[in-house]
Amino acid sequence: MGRILAIDLGTKRTGIAVTDTLKMVSNPLETVETTKLIDYLNAYFQKEDVETIVLGYPKNLNGKANDMTPRVISLKDRLSKLFPEKKLVLVDERFTSKMAMQSMIAMGSKKKDRKEKSGNLDKVSAAIILQSYLEQT
Repeated sequence: MGRILAIDLGTKRTGIAVTDTLKMVSNPLETVETTKLIDYLNAYFQKEDVETIVLGYPKNLNGKANDMTPRVISLKDRLSKLFPEKKLVLVDERFTSKMAMQSMIAMGSKKKDRKEKSGNLDKVSAAIILQSYLEQT
């Protein structure tokens, strides 16, 4: 049984989260430079069985596309060509960054850790996107 992997695409950094093998729990995995995302996924898919890729689908509050929406659609198209055996799903990602920040505060993260450029917020956002998908299925 393959895992489910979620991607929260950013212009500079991209957050990645993954389920456990039973596909019940979402866990933040990594934050990678967006320019290195495909290389990272190739390497990860070599060592882990992933059957579904969930992409955070950005929208404005009114439900219309925003500046990142075309980038996510472009990534979806690219991933479908590179990994045709994997199911690709778009999941609404509105409010995930805010929810990720609130989660980090609730877990006791220090202000310095939350502002760190290592991308803690990005991978937690990806985990929230993935958890949202798990709850819908």
